[in-house]
Amino acid sequence: MRTAVLLFVMGFCVLNVTSSLKICAFNIQSFGEAKANNKKVMGILLKILSRCDLCLIQEVRDSKGEAIQALVKELNRFDKSNSYSFVESERLGRNTYKEQYVYIYRNNVLTVKEQYQYPKLEEGSNKTDVFSREPFIVRFHSPTTLVKDFVLIGQHTCPKTAMKEMDELYTVFKGIHKKWKTDNVMILGDLNAGCSYVTIKGWRAVRLRSDPKFRWLIGDEQDTTVRKKTNCAYDRIIVHGREIISSIVPGSAQPFNFKENFHLTEEEALEVSDHFPVEVDLKPNHRYLLRHEL
Repeated sequence: MRTAVLLFVMGFCVLNVTSSLKICAFNIQSFGEAKANNKKVMGILLKILSRCDLCLIQEVRDSKGEAIQALVKELNRFDKSNSYSFVESERLGRNTYKEQYVYIYRNNVLTVKEQYQYPKLEEGSNKTDVFSREPFIVRFHSPTTLVKDFVLIGQHTCPKTAMKEMDELYTVFKGIHKKWKTDNVMILGDLNAGCSYVTIKGWRAVRLRSDPKFRWLIGDEQDTTVRKKTNCAYDRIIVHGREIISSIVPGSAQPFNFKENFHLTEEEALEVSDHFPVEVDLKPNHRYLLRHEL
């Protein structure tokens, strides 16, 4: 009897360690055909992305639409214990420079319930068009975690208008809250939320900062940049909603320093990106896991 109890407890502890859901956001800096055809860069990207159950990729620059397909195909070959799918935004930008947001996720643990491309303001509107690239918003269902449904609002701000765009994300949140009737929202991406792009006075006007219902998981003191000479918290994860906040694994929100972890030189790391991914873990639903895995 004692042996059975001990095995149950050990199994429970193992699940506690291994079965949290990792959500990441990664600005891969001009990800397109050149990087997709670079075996060394792709090898590093596969190691990074295979750590994540769900990853928002930013700065996808590929008019042919083949680079992400190649990345996900290689990811499925690399990590045969999981199955990966992706959902992508339209190509976004105010001029010839275009980017896409892409969510790559493990379809064996997550399903996409809804997706929404935040609209551009129409010409002639009396409102100010704040975003250089409108947010791409996806609602996921996650049966293995304590929080079952949550919304991700992905955003890559323009450095020059970073503070205005961050503030406008509050309006985006309000609209999604009304549209999908959910409190459990995560805002993530390269918000350029550090160094010369933000000011103390400007922070006071950013509603995402002044509203205590939003929890900023990546602190101002953290460094999400690859270059040794910079120390900036550009990339952020912000959560809203009692259920999702209580589901965060304490201490799990941090940048992933792939340069140190994979023993790369700065030059080698910069071939991949000038940003580190940021990540956070959601607590598992042990009842679900024990029912399906033990």
